[in-house]
Amino acid sequence: MEINKPTDELDSILANMKPDQLDEFFNAYGKGVADEKKAFYYYYTGVLKDKRIKLKDVYSFAGESESYGGQIVRMEKRTKDRDLILRLCIVGHLSLEETNRALKLYGMPELYSKNSRDACLIVAISNRIYRLDKIDDMLEKRSLQKITKDE
Repeated sequence: MEINKPTDELDSILANMKPDQLDEFFNAYGKGVADEKKAFYYYYTGVLKDKRIKLKDVYSFAGESESYGGQIVRMEKRTKDRDLILRLCIVGHLSLEETNRALKLYGMPELYSKNSRDACLIVAISNRIYRLDKIDDMLEKRSLQKITKDE
């Protein structure tokens, strides 16, 4: 069973479960439910697995070393850099819904349509634009901060 089921689906499973079935639930979803500190990791890697995208490729395309990117994804090191998480989501081909869920699980604000920069990112992700250089072009045309980090 997958841990990246929508919350409403998990709620429905729990609502129809008998108390003696609770252990089955935790065995099936325990990684994503029991360890909130690793929730982003389990969710993100589950989505990548479903999309058949390798983590090492994601780090490379996001402009991060495998070592540092791995520490961020595994949440061994915490970052306050929302753009880093966004880059990981974009190059991992996450949908808008998946990206917002990943941001939320990492403890960061979801993309907000009333923010000009976020609106550009929403449009890019919704149109499956997963190349960071193309997204940077969209942002720069509107005098907004690029998603990539300056070297």
